[in-house]
Amino acid sequence: MTLPIRPNRGANIDITDVTKTYGRFVALRDVSIDIRQGEFMTFLGPSGSGKTTMLNMIAGFTEISGGDIRIGGNSLAGLPAHKRNIGVVFQHYALFPHMTVYKNIAYPLTLRKIPKAERDKQVRAIMQMVKLEDFAHRYPSELSGGQQQRVALARALVFDPPLLLMDEPLGALDKKLRDWLQLEIRRIHRVLGTTFVYVTHDQEEALTLSDRIAVFNNGRIEQIGTGRELYDEPKTLFVGTFIGESSVLRGPLEVIGDASALTICGTKVHCRQRPVTTGDQVILIRPEKIALYGQPADVPAGMNRLTGVVSESLYLGSAVKYDVKLADDTTVIARVGLTQTQYGIGDTVVVAWDPADSRLLPDTALADRSLT
Repeated sequence: MTLPIRPNRGANIDITDVTKTYGRFVALRDVSIDIRQGEFMTFLGPSGSGKTTMLNMIAGFTEISGGDIRIGGNSLAGLPAHKRNIGVVFQHYALFPHMTVYKNIAYPLTLRKIPKAERDKQVRAIMQMVKLEDFAHRYPSELSGGQQQRVALARALVFDPPLLLMDEPLGALDKKLRDWLQLEIRRIHRVLGTTFVYVTHDQEEALTLSDRIAVFNNGRIEQIGTGRELYDEPKTLFVGTFIGESSVLRGPLEVIGDASALTICGTKVHCRQRPVTTGDQVILIRPEKIALYGQPADVPAGMNRLTGVVSESLYLGSAVKYDVKLADDTTVIARVGLTQTQYGIGDTVVVAWDPADSRLLPDTALADRSLT
Protein backbone atom coordinates (compact mmCIF):
# COMPACT_ATOMS: atom_id res chain seq x y z
CA MET A 1 0.00 0.00 0.00
CA THR A 2 1.83 3.11 -1.23
CA LEU A 3 0.74 6.71 -0.92
CA PRO A 4 0.52 8.42 -4.32
CA ILE A 5 2.62 11.43 -5.23
CA ARG A 6 0.47 14.51 -4.62
CA PRO A 7 2.40 17.63 -5.58
CA ASN A 8 1.44 21.03 -4.12
CA ARG A 9 -1.33 19.84 -1.80
CA GLY A 10 0.08 21.88 1.05
CA ALA A 11 -1.13 25.23 2.30
CA ASN A 12 0.47 28.57 1.55
CA ILE A 13 1.37 30.68 4.60
CA ASP A 14 1.37 34.48 4.61
CA ILE A 15 3.25 35.99 7.56
CA THR A 16 2.81 39.76 7.56
CA ASP A 17 4.63 42.22 9.86
CA VAL A 18 4.59 39.80 12.78
CA THR A 19 5.98 41.07 16.07
CA LYS A 20 6.44 39.30 19.39
CA THR A 21 7.31 41.14 22.57
CA TYR A 22 7.84 40.00 26.14
CA GLY A 23 7.57 43.20 28.14
CA ARG A 24 10.29 45.45 26.72
CA PHE A 25 12.11 42.59 25.03
CA VAL A 26 11.38 42.29 21.32
CA ALA A 27 11.74 38.64 20.26
CA LEU A 28 10.52 39.26 16.69
CA ARG A 29 10.25 42.56 14.85
CA ASP A 30 8.09 43.07 11.71
CA VAL A 31 8.74 39.64 10.22
CA SER A 32 7.13 38.97 6.82
CA ILE A 33 7.44 35.70 4.88
CA ASP A 34 5.41 34.26 2.01
CA ILE A 35 5.70 30.46 2.23
CA ARG A 36 4.51 28.85 -0.97
CA GLN A 37 2.12 25.94 -1.32
CA GLY A 38 4.01 22.64 -1.04
CA GLU A 39 7.32 24.37 -0.25
CA PHE A 40 10.03 23.13 2.11
CA MET A 41 10.91 26.31 4.01
CA THR A 42 13.60 26.32 6.69
CA PHE A 43 14.00 28.89 9.44
CA LEU A 44 17.76 29.08 10.06
CA GLY A 45 19.63 31.08 12.66
CA PRO A 46 21.60 31.01 15.91
CA SER A 47 20.03 30.43 19.32
CA GLY A 48 17.83 33.34 20.33
CA SER A 49 17.36 34.63 16.79
CA GLY A 50 13.56 34.18 16.84
CA LYS A 51 13.13 31.19 14.54
CA THR A 52 11.46 28.89 17.10
CA THR A 53 9.27 31.74 18.37
CA MET A 54 8.03 32.21 14.80
CA LEU A 55 7.30 28.47 14.46
CA ASN A 56 5.41 28.43 17.77
CA MET A 57 3.24 31.33 16.65
CA ILE A 58 2.30 29.47 13.46
CA ALA A 59 1.47 26.40 15.57
CA GLY A 60 -0.60 28.43 18.03
CA PHE A 61 1.58 27.71 21.06
CA THR A 62 2.59 31.39 21.36
CA GLU A 63 0.36 34.42 20.83
CA ILE A 64 1.50 37.10 18.41
CA SER A 65 1.87 40.68 19.63
CA GLY A 66 1.27 42.28 16.24
CA GLY A 67 0.81 41.49 12.57
CA ASP A 68 -1.03 38.56 11.03
CA ILE A 69 -0.51 34.93 10.02
CA ARG A 70 -2.73 33.39 7.35
CA ILE A 71 -2.83 29.76 6.22
CA GLY A 72 -4.61 29.18 2.93
CA GLY A 73 -5.86 32.75 3.08
CA ASN A 74 -7.49 32.35 6.51
CA SER A 75 -6.23 34.34 9.48
CA LEU A 76 -5.14 32.35 12.54
CA ALA A 77 -6.02 35.19 14.92
CA GLY A 78 -7.85 33.75 17.93
CA LEU A 79 -7.75 30.19 16.59
CA PRO A 80 -6.45 27.74 19.24
CA ALA A 81 -3.64 25.33 18.37
CA HIS A 82 -5.82 22.20 18.36
CA LYS A 83 -8.10 23.68 15.67
CA ARG A 84 -5.35 24.66 13.20
CA ASN A 85 -5.02 21.18 11.61
CA ILE A 86 -1.21 21.39 11.67
CA GLY A 87 1.24 18.53 12.17
CA VAL A 88 4.11 19.22 14.57
CA VAL A 89 7.33 17.28 15.26
CA PHE A 90 9.57 18.33 18.14
CA GLN A 91 13.20 17.51 18.93
CA HIS A 92 12.02 15.39 21.89
CA TYR A 93 9.45 13.34 20.06
CA ALA A 94 6.80 13.27 22.87
CA LEU A 95 5.71 9.72 22.06
CA PHE A 96 3.30 8.00 24.42
CA PRO A 97 5.46 5.38 26.23
CA HIS A 98 2.48 3.12 27.06
CA MET A 99 1.35 2.91 23.42
CA THR A 100 2.76 0.77 20.63
CA VAL A 101 4.12 2.32 17.47
CA TYR A 102 0.83 1.58 15.74
CA LYS A 103 -1.26 3.23 18.44
CA ASN A 104 1.04 6.26 18.66
CA ILE A 105 0.66 6.86 14.94
CA ALA A 106 -3.09 6.19 15.02
CA TYR A 107 -3.71 8.58 17.92
CA PRO A 108 -4.55 11.70 15.82
CA LEU A 109 -7.02 9.65 13.79
CA THR A 110 -8.61 8.25 16.96
CA LEU A 111 -9.13 11.80 18.25
CA ARG A 112 -10.80 12.68 14.95
CA LYS A 113 -13.08 9.62 15.28
CA ILE A 114 -11.97 8.17 11.95
CA PRO A 115 -13.64 4.74 11.41
CA LYS A 116 -11.41 1.80 12.29
CA ALA A 117 -11.08 0.42 8.75
CA GLU A 118 -10.05 3.79 7.30
CA ARG A 119 -7.82 4.44 10.29
CA ASP A 120 -5.99 1.16 9.79
CA LYS A 121 -5.54 1.88 6.08
CA GLN A 122 -4.02 5.32 6.73
CA VAL A 123 -1.74 4.12 9.53
CA ARG A 124 -0.35 1.23 7.51
CA ALA A 125 0.22 3.45 4.48
CA ILE A 126 2.19 6.05 6.46
CA MET A 127 4.13 3.32 8.29
CA GLN A 128 5.20 1.94 4.94
CA MET A 129 6.27 5.40 3.84
CA VAL A 130 8.53 5.90 6.88
CA LYS A 131 9.72 2.27 6.77
CA LEU A 132 8.23 1.14 10.08
CA GLU A 133 6.03 -1.74 8.91
CA ASP A 134 7.94 -4.25 11.03
CA PHE A 135 7.75 -2.18 14.23
CA ALA A 136 3.98 -1.81 14.67
CA HIS A 137 3.82 -3.70 17.98
CA ARG A 138 6.94 -2.29 19.60
CA TYR A 139 6.94 0.37 22.29
CA PRO A 140 8.99 3.61 22.11
CA SER A 141 11.48 2.28 24.69
CA GLU A 142 12.30 -0.56 22.28
CA LEU A 143 13.21 1.79 19.42
CA SER A 144 16.37 3.62 18.42
CA GLY A 145 16.43 7.42 18.25
CA GLY A 146 16.03 7.34 14.50
CA GLN A 147 13.06 4.98 14.71
CA GLN A 148 11.39 7.18 17.33
CA GLN A 149 11.89 10.17 15.08
CA ARG A 150 10.15 8.37 12.23
CA VAL A 151 7.24 7.44 14.52
CA ALA A 152 6.85 11.11 15.46
CA LEU A 153 6.97 12.10 11.79
CA ALA A 154 4.38 9.47 10.85
CA ARG A 155 2.07 10.57 13.67
CA ALA A 156 2.28 14.19 12.50
CA LEU A 157 1.49 13.24 8.89
CA VAL A 158 -1.07 10.44 9.24
CA PHE A 159 -4.09 12.79 9.29
CA ASP A 160 -2.87 14.46 6.06
CA PRO A 161 -2.33 18.01 7.35
CA PRO A 162 -1.70 20.76 4.78
CA LEU A 163 1.23 21.98 6.91
CA LEU A 164 3.93 20.21 8.93
CA LEU A 165 6.09 22.12 11.43
CA MET A 166 9.38 20.62 12.66
CA ASP A 167 11.49 22.11 15.45
CA GLU A 168 15.07 20.74 15.38
CA PRO A 169 13.77 17.15 15.01
CA LEU A 170 17.21 15.65 14.28
CA GLY A 171 19.21 17.55 16.89
CA ALA A 172 19.67 14.59 19.27
CA LEU A 173 20.88 12.11 16.64
CA ASP A 174 24.40 11.19 15.57
CA LYS A 175 25.69 12.61 12.29
CA LYS A 176 25.39 9.47 10.16
CA LEU A 177 21.80 8.84 11.19
CA ARG A 178 20.97 12.53 10.87
CA ASP A 179 22.31 12.61 7.31
CA TRP A 180 20.22 9.57 6.36
CA LEU A 181 17.05 10.96 7.93
CA GLN A 182 17.51 14.27 6.13
CA LEU A 183 17.24 12.41 2.84
CA GLU A 184 14.20 10.48 4.14
CA ILE A 185 12.43 13.70 5.16
CA ARG A 186 13.19 15.22 1.77
CA ARG A 187 11.81 12.11 0.03
CA ILE A 188 8.61 12.16 2.11
CA HIS A 189 8.12 15.84 1.34
CA ARG A 190 8.39 15.19 -2.39
CA VAL A 191 5.85 12.37 -2.23
CA LEU A 192 3.26 14.10 -0.05
CA GLY A 193 3.42 17.65 -1.38
CA THR A 194 2.69 18.95 2.13
CA THR A 195 4.09 22.36 3.07
CA PHE A 196 7.01 21.80 5.47
CA VAL A 197 8.40 24.47 7.81
CA TYR A 198 11.59 23.35 9.51
CA VAL A 199 13.62 25.04 12.25
CA THR A 200 17.36 24.44 12.64
CA HIS A 201 20.59 26.18 13.58
CA ASP A 202 22.54 23.72 11.39
CA GLN A 203 23.42 25.41 8.10
CA GLU A 204 24.36 22.14 6.37
CA GLU A 205 21.01 20.63 7.30
CA ALA A 206 19.21 23.70 5.96
CA LEU A 207 21.11 23.56 2.65
CA THR A 208 20.37 19.82 2.27
CA LEU A 209 16.65 19.97 2.96
CA SER A 210 15.23 23.27 1.84
CA ASP A 211 13.61 24.75 -1.21
CA ARG A 212 14.22 28.14 0.42
CA ILE A 213 15.76 29.32 3.68
CA ALA A 214 14.82 32.29 5.86
CA VAL A 215 17.88 33.41 7.84
CA PHE A 216 16.90 34.83 11.24
CA ASN A 217 19.11 37.13 13.29
CA ASN A 218 18.23 39.21 16.35
CA GLY A 219 14.49 38.87 15.84
CA ARG A 220 14.42 39.81 12.18
CA ILE A 221 15.00 38.16 8.80
CA GLU A 222 18.31 38.98 7.17
CA GLN A 223 17.58 37.26 3.84
CA ILE A 224 15.29 34.67 2.21
CA GLY A 225 16.47 32.59 -0.72
CA THR A 226 17.60 29.23 -2.01
CA GLY A 227 20.72 27.72 -0.50
CA ARG A 228 22.70 28.66 -3.59
CA GLU A 229 21.48 32.27 -3.48
CA LEU A 230 22.39 32.63 0.18
CA TYR A 231 25.83 31.09 -0.31
CA ASP A 232 26.79 32.78 -3.58
CA GLU A 233 24.98 36.10 -3.13
CA PRO A 234 24.64 36.97 0.57
CA LYS A 235 23.11 40.41 1.07
CA THR A 236 24.49 40.97 4.57
CA LEU A 237 27.74 40.15 6.33
CA PHE A 238 25.83 38.03 8.85
CA VAL A 239 24.44 35.78 6.11
CA GLY A 240 27.83 35.55 4.39
CA THR A 241 29.61 34.45 7.56
CA PHE A 242 26.83 32.32 9.09
CA ILE A 243 26.29 30.17 5.99
CA GLY A 244 29.50 28.42 4.97
CA GLU A 245 33.09 29.41 5.59
CA SER A 246 34.41 32.72 4.33
CA SER A 247 37.23 35.22 4.64
CA VAL A 248 36.45 38.86 5.42
CA LEU A 249 38.82 41.63 4.33
CA ARG A 250 38.68 45.20 5.64
CA GLY A 251 40.38 48.35 4.39
CA PRO A 252 39.83 51.86 2.98
CA LEU A 253 37.24 51.88 0.18
CA GLU A 254 37.63 53.34 -3.28
CA VAL A 255 34.75 53.37 -5.78
CA ILE A 256 35.94 53.00 -9.38
CA GLY A 257 33.05 53.42 -11.83
CA ASP A 258 30.83 50.35 -11.44
CA ALA A 259 33.46 48.58 -9.35
CA SER A 260 35.23 49.04 -6.02
CA ALA A 261 38.54 48.35 -4.33
CA LEU A 262 39.73 48.02 -0.75
CA THR A 263 43.35 48.65 0.19
CA ILE A 264 44.56 45.62 2.17
CA CYS A 265 48.12 45.55 3.52
CA GLY A 266 49.05 48.27 1.03
CA THR A 267 47.58 46.38 -1.95
CA LYS A 268 44.37 47.19 -3.83
CA VAL A 269 41.89 44.31 -3.79
CA HIS A 270 39.25 44.69 -6.48
CA CYS A 271 35.55 43.87 -6.54
CA ARG A 272 33.15 44.18 -9.47
CA GLN A 273 30.44 45.82 -7.36
CA ARG A 274 29.62 49.26 -6.07
CA PRO A 275 28.50 49.73 -2.46
CA VAL A 276 24.73 49.47 -2.01
CA THR A 277 24.84 51.45 1.26
CA THR A 278 27.01 54.17 2.74
CA GLY A 279 29.57 53.46 5.44
CA ASP A 280 32.38 50.97 5.81
CA GLN A 281 32.48 47.99 3.46
CA VAL A 282 34.14 44.56 3.52
CA ILE A 283 35.05 42.03 0.87
CA LEU A 284 33.91 38.45 1.50
CA ILE A 285 35.50 35.50 -0.36
CA ARG A 286 34.63 31.80 -0.19
CA PRO A 287 37.59 29.43 0.44
CA GLU A 288 37.07 27.36 -2.73
CA LYS A 289 37.49 30.54 -4.83
CA ILE A 290 41.04 31.13 -3.56
CA ALA A 291 44.17 29.63 -5.12
CA LEU A 292 47.63 29.53 -3.53
CA TYR A 293 50.89 30.24 -5.35
CA GLY A 294 54.50 30.00 -4.26
CA GLN A 295 55.64 33.14 -6.11
CA PRO A 296 53.90 36.39 -7.21
CA ALA A 297 55.11 35.76 -10.78
CA ASP A 298 53.03 32.54 -10.88
CA VAL A 299 49.73 34.38 -10.38
CA PRO A 300 47.69 34.86 -13.60
CA ALA A 301 47.15 38.45 -14.75
CA GLY A 302 44.00 40.18 -13.49
CA MET A 303 43.76 38.23 -10.24
CA ASN A 304 43.59 39.80 -6.80
CA ARG A 305 46.68 38.84 -4.82
CA LEU A 306 47.87 39.16 -1.22
CA THR A 307 50.93 37.67 0.42
CA GLY A 308 50.77 35.80 3.73
CA VAL A 309 52.15 32.94 5.80
CA VAL A 310 50.48 29.53 6.22
CA SER A 311 49.44 29.32 9.88
CA GLU A 312 47.39 26.11 9.70
CA SER A 313 46.92 23.18 7.33
CA LEU A 314 44.08 20.68 7.63
CA TYR A 315 43.71 17.56 5.44
CA LEU A 316 40.02 17.04 4.55
CA GLY A 317 40.27 13.90 2.42
CA SER A 318 39.28 15.44 -0.90
CA ALA A 319 41.04 18.77 -0.30
CA VAL A 320 43.37 20.63 2.03
CA LYS A 321 42.21 23.66 3.99
CA TYR A 322 44.79 26.36 4.69
CA ASP A 323 44.70 29.31 7.05
CA VAL A 324 46.94 32.06 5.68
CA LYS A 325 47.79 34.98 7.96
CA LEU A 326 48.30 38.36 6.28
CA ALA A 327 50.56 41.16 7.53
CA ASP A 328 47.61 42.85 9.31
CA ASP A 329 46.78 39.55 11.14
CA THR A 330 43.72 38.89 8.98
CA THR A 331 43.30 35.16 8.30
CA VAL A 332 42.34 34.07 4.78
CA ILE A 333 40.89 30.57 4.37
CA ALA A 334 41.70 28.60 1.20
CA ARG A 335 40.49 25.12 0.23
CA VAL A 336 42.58 23.58 -2.54
CA GLY A 337 42.51 20.22 -4.31
CA LEU A 338 45.03 17.47 -3.64
CA THR A 339 46.41 17.75 -7.19
CA GLN A 340 47.56 21.33 -6.55
CA THR A 341 50.85 22.35 -4.97
CA GLN A 342 50.81 21.71 -1.24
CA TYR A 343 52.35 23.97 1.41
CA GLY A 344 53.51 23.58 4.99
CA ILE A 345 52.98 25.69 8.09
CA GLY A 346 55.33 28.67 7.97
CA ASP A 347 55.52 28.81 4.17
CA THR A 348 55.07 32.21 2.52
CA VAL A 349 52.37 32.04 -0.15
CA VAL A 350 50.35 34.32 -2.41
CA VAL A 351 46.55 34.03 -2.04
CA ALA A 352 44.83 34.92 -5.31
CA TRP A 353 41.29 35.03 -6.67
CA ASP A 354 39.21 36.50 -9.48
CA PRO A 355 37.77 39.96 -8.63
CA ALA A 356 34.38 38.61 -9.78
CA ASP A 357 34.45 36.30 -6.73
CA SER A 358 34.80 39.23 -4.30
CA ARG A 359 31.51 40.02 -2.57
CA LEU A 360 31.23 43.63 -1.33
CA LEU A 361 29.02 43.98 1.77
CA PRO A 362 28.30 46.62 4.42
CA ASP A 363 30.53 46.14 7.47
CA THR A 364 28.14 45.21 10.30
CA ALA A 365 30.64 43.08 12.22
CA LEU A 366 30.24 44.64 15.65
CA ALA A 367 26.47 44.20 15.64
CA ASP A 368 26.67 40.68 14.23
CA ARG A 369 29.30 39.45 16.70
CA SER A 370 27.15 40.47 19.65
CA LEU A 371 24.48 38.00 18.48
CA THR A 372 26.48 34.78 18.06
